[in-house]
Amino acid sequence: MQENQPYQNFETTQQFEPVQKPAKKGMGPWLNILLFVLTFITTTMAGVAWLNRDPMDIANFHLGLTYAILILTFLTFHEFGHYFAARIHKVDVTLPYYIPFPMILNPFGTMGAVIRMRQQVNSRKALFDIGIAGPIAGFIVAAGMLIYGMTHLPPFEYIYDIHPEYQTTGVPTNGFAFGPNLLFIIFAKLFTSSPTVFLPPMNEIYHYPFLCVGWFGLLVTALNLLPVGQLDGGHIVYAIFKGKSKYVARIFFGIILGMGLIGLLPFIGIEIFAQYGLLNWLVWAVLIFFVIKIDHPPFYDPEPLSFGRKMLGLFALFMFITSFTPVPFTDI
Repeated sequence: MQENQPYQNFETTQQFEPVQKPAKKGMGPWLNILLFVLTFITTTMAGVAWLNRDPMDIANFHLGLTYAILILTFLTFHEFGHYFAARIHKVDVTLPYYIPFPMILNPFGTMGAVIRMRQQVNSRKALFDIGIAGPIAGFIVAAGMLIYGMTHLPPFEYIYDIHPEYQTTGVPTNGFAFGPNLLFIIFAKLFTSSPTVFLPPMNEIYHYPFLCVGWFGLLVTALNLLPVGQLDGGHIVYAIFKGKSKYVARIFFGIILGMGLIGLLPFIGIEIFAQYGLLNWLVWAVLIFFVIKIDHPPFYDPEPLSFGRKMLGLFALFMFITSFTPVPFTDI
């Protein structure tokens, strides 16, 4: 069992591997504050870039504030869901460490956040509660952002402020685009079916902060709920099924690996299955195999979960199904 592994978010890893010895105080909360400020800056710059403005021009800084506040709100709710669940179970845990990331390498401006567990957790109830609290909190916030974004869409002319050339060329439907998930599709049917409402195509929604961050939040939720190793989904499945969870984990690892291999097919001229996979999943497969691990570390706790927790496990499955998309990004 590795020591001092973080509980991470987004494309890094979300691991729940507590250390045996109390961590040193170090900088205390000042490091958390510093990383939060840096992440606020990088996400604000990303928000400016999403609006096709120069993020290096300080005069444009205010344009990215909405995006930055929204994405930090999502990450904060997700991480503090884990944090408060851990504290309820009297598990020693740090405050979140936000992860700033230059938008040259990541257009979202962040790789998420991480909390550290300072003690071993050998309770299925505690493992389940801590594992599921973050995704539930984040899912509710992300879904709320999507609903608000779709019920408060700006007029059609808003897109012309970002792309003046669209006044003559029209709004394209190709280019870099997000892949729709089931919840996005359902909300679009419910809230934007009026002919007077302009819902931008998936290659333009990143110009709309509430839609962009709502979609991003659901993607992060789905990734964290993958039922493998020490991701949130791995904790939840292990808490419910104990040793049998390894079969679920290995099936899902095979699916992830398969979607990554499908992403290789367009490079050899085979496009027929392109909508079912993406090369990025191979990166996830490597991370899972070498870092996150496929199977959850075992521990002994014979006490079964309550019926209520098992129902929450079904809700976790619902969150995963409605948030997941096999091809999160396309560039056609």
